[in-house]
Amino acid sequence: MEKKKKVVVAYSGGLDTSYTVMYLAHEKGYEVHAVCADTGGFSAEQLKTNEQNAYKLGATQFAAIDITQEYYAKSLKYMIFGNVLRNGTYPISVSSERLFQAMAVARYAKQIGADAIAHGSTGAGNDQVRFDMVFLVMCPGVEIITLTRDGNLARQEEVDYLNAHGFPADFAKMKYSYNVGLWGTSVCGGEILDSKQGLPESAYLKQVSKSGTELLQIGFKQGEICSVNGKAYADKVAAIQAVESIGSAWGIGRDNHVGDTIIGIKGRVGFEAAAPMLIIGAHKYLEKFTLSKWQQYWKDQVGTWYGMFLHESQYLEPVMRDIEAMLESSQRNVTGTVTLELRPCCFATVGVDAPGDLVKSKLGEYGETQKGWTAEEAKGFIKLLSNPLRVYYGNHPEELPFDE
Repeated sequence: MEKKKKVVVAYSGGLDTSYTVMYLAHEKGYEVHAVCADTGGFSAEQLKTNEQNAYKLGATQFAAIDITQEYYAKSLKYMIFGNVLRNGTYPISVSSERLFQAMAVARYAKQIGADAIAHGSTGAGNDQVRFDMVFLVMCPGVEIITLTRDGNLARQEEVDYLNAHGFPADFAKMKYSYNVGLWGTSVCGGEILDSKQGLPESAYLKQVSKSGTELLQIGFKQGEICSVNGKAYADKVAAIQAVESIGSAWGIGRDNHVGDTIIGIKGRVGFEAAAPMLIIGAHKYLEKFTLSKWQQYWKDQVGTWYGMFLHESQYLEPVMRDIEAMLESSQRNVTGTVTLELRPCCFATVGVDAPGDLVKSKLGEYGETQKGWTAEEAKGFIKLLSNPLRVYYGNHPEELPFDE
């Protein structure tokens, strides 16, 4: 008897990947391996449900791969080091998650000698690029199957197929769709589709449950989060989850992002990301005290590039390892505790306790007294600093910005 071909499906449990599992098993006769790569967005109950459904759909094997720690160590750590917010707004949660999910699926496919890999992305978004790019690089020669994209399938077509083949598809079209992960939750659909509107309170999964104010202390050691409100964390993922638990009760980290997709159209997404916004906000504030002027400047440049390359599906580009090395080096003195004040839907930086605090200088105290130079030396410095301007306007007095 002819041996069945093996296909690995990047399986989330959603409609598109459920359809993919069933169609490939029943219509194409594949030996289907449904692989759920978890970057911190699945509960134990959800994973159990996904496993049960995968077998009902016809999968031969189900695998849940927890890559949360890898995701932190190989991506989130550097995103914190670089204070990465796409367009100064979005913490690049889904973008970076998809790459690590794709890499985990690709490794699994190589381990079992798969003949094909499948994902459920459409042809109108970024995820198709992220999955395909990783699969092409990590699994050369392995067929990539994308039923939803290739057939331009409508949602109802997939639901009807599942129902007709004995799987009661409970995939009612919701007003909002969510992607939950360690580094935030995206919110798509509903009012976000109308450029004139924003998301209402009811659209968010985590509601504001506190009022007044609350102080939050986040500790860092060489740029990595190490404590929350005085409690030490060796497990950085657990520390992030602790910050999320505190901040989400205040509704912190809500916003919407408008950006340019990889395929060239504009996209808009709402999100709630308490932990990323609080951690990045605290980390960036600590760096202002502990890094030099030019360290901060160049870190901003490479951090922006790092985030852009993550979003654009270029994590495997070798220059990313070079950028990571620079970011890591920049963190050698970024150690201390930052105090934030939390309020409903916002927060403020309060202060920093850091051994490398450069504000505390023996040379002088800003706006108060100088100790490292005299008044005459200050006047001489200012006079020399003005030389280029005095030379220029000495030759072009008509360009001075005032009327005579």
